[in-house]
Amino acid sequence: MMRSLWTAATGMIAQQTNLDTVANNLSNINSTGYKTEAVNFKSLIYQTLQRKSYDSTGAPKPVGAQVGLGVRPAAIVTDFTQGPLLESSGAFDYAIQGEGFFMIQLNDGTTGYTRNGNFYVSVTENGLAMTDSNGNPVLDMAGNPITFAADVDASKLSVDQFGNFTYRNREGNVQPLNIQMGLAFFPNPSGLERVSDTMMKESPASGAVTVYAANELNSKIVSGRLEGSNVQAADEMVNMIVAQRAYEMNSKAITASDEMLQQANNLRS
Repeated sequence: MMRSLWTAATGMIAQQTNLDTVANNLSNINSTGYKTEAVNFKSLIYQTLQRKSYDSTGAPKPVGAQVGLGVRPAAIVTDFTQGPLLESSGAFDYAIQGEGFFMIQLNDGTTGYTRNGNFYVSVTENGLAMTDSNGNPVLDMAGNPITFAADVDASKLSVDQFGNFTYRNREGNVQPLNIQMGLAFFPNPSGLERVSDTMMKESPASGAVTVYAANELNSKIVSGRLEGSNVQAADEMVNMIVAQRAYEMNSKAITASDEMLQQANNLRS
């Protein structure tokens, strides 16, 4: 009887993780560039009760007897489907239509990857630099911070769909700046390590990063747009109800096991 108690307990723990994931998705429904997550489950080990069994005539049956010992979360996977491109009033807001990630130089010197293109042009000691909302530099195709001369008028900067920067001079002529915003690509983006602020880092599971221009990935960089979260509220509400019902059923299994143990303890000879 104790086996059912512990088996149902694993189900409750697993559904708690499931509910935690759903809650995180719902809390990030308005986070720019957020990608929804889902929990995958796998069964635990099986206990063999009988390897061979026989019928009333003594002939062997084709199957044995095994009982499962519960469940556990196997992985929390990320859905990288395209989110909606939302209109934005930011002068340096960009969205990726297609594959790829923007590259950001983090405080510890490592590179972070994000779909959040909410950028700014900040004043630095050496001129101007494109940064994210935390002041971290945005990187170009070569992995270097995107910078501009101090006399550049930021309001005259623009980016085409391939990530190339241009500048409109005083005469109104558009000049290329030979600066291109690169997009990072991973063989397995689901293996990226999440940190914070919809930022991710490379990991052994994600594979090595390769930097491409937007057109090489059949992607586009859309100015004046931000990619919204791809969380579907209706789906998450259904997932929450399913998790709650599964949690309740496992709780009832524990209650039933406890009552059966109580009955067994109350038996009198």
